Amino acid sequence: MARLRKQNIFNTVGAAIKFVAFWIMVVVQLPIIVLMPRRIAVRYMPVFMWFLIKLAGIKIVVHGKLDSHRPLMIVSNHISVFEIATFPSVFKGSFVAKKEMENWPLVGWVAKKFGVIFVDRRPSHARDALAVVQKAVQSVKYPMIVFPEGTTTNGAYVKPFKSTLFNFVENSNITVQPMAMHYRYKDGSTIDEQTLADHFAYFDNKKMEMGPRCKIERSAFGQVFHIMMLGGFTVEITLLPPPPLAGMDRKQIAETLQKIVSDKYMELKDKK
Repeated sequence: MARLRKQNIFNTVGAAIKFVAFWIMVVVQLPIIVLMPRRIAVRYMPVFMWFLIKLAGIKIVVHGKLDSHRPLMIVSNHISVFEIATFPSVFKGSFVAKKEMENWPLVGWVAKKFGVIFVDRRPSHARDALAVVQKAVQSVKYPMIVFPEGTTTNGAYVKPFKSTLFNFVENSNITVQPMAMHYRYKDGSTIDEQTLADHFAYFDNKKMEMGPRCKIERSAFGQVFHIMMLGGFTVEITLLPPPPLAGMDRKQIAETLQKIVSDKYMELKDKK
């Protein structure tokens, strides 16, 4: 805890000013986004997210290179809401997200404008989801990012990947690149699991399968404010080589990619 800012009136006021500035930025930019064609809005998303990253005090470190093949799908573990801002800033791409998000007030509309592909993960809708994603992914030149865990975690582990998200990879020309992402303090030192769960991760305790539980669960915007008050953190992104997936079914693809991401994440998260 010594590496965290002490929660006092000065940090709280500072975070409140940043939080208000964030919402002013959102309100000012919404009319711009409304008028933009979708293809231009996708390119504008990194600019939009850059403001949040700076206001939250997030530092981004990237190891490895993005694969040059297209269409390209990046799969990553998922710890908090901040990956929604950091990943587009780094990769200039968009996301594959769960269908429920499409109906979220304001967020769903902005996400659609930013090129997010919404997928119904129910097995009974797998065929329709496959057609939607295949058509969308084949038509874009930027990478699409997916969180196959289906939710955030406390950062202590990587959940099994949902195989339904890989229906569109079977027998396709899509290159899939795994990526392991972990958090550190801004000076590069490690964050212990309990502190990570309490202050940096964003997840539902009821869905947590192992590791520490957070003492206070916050909403997505509550977590943004909390990180602003703490002074931010570092997101370390490690891009890994795309594995050969030809001939595998969706379950084998999910298991292969989960093992690659999980092994690398567990190697890096506590590394000094």
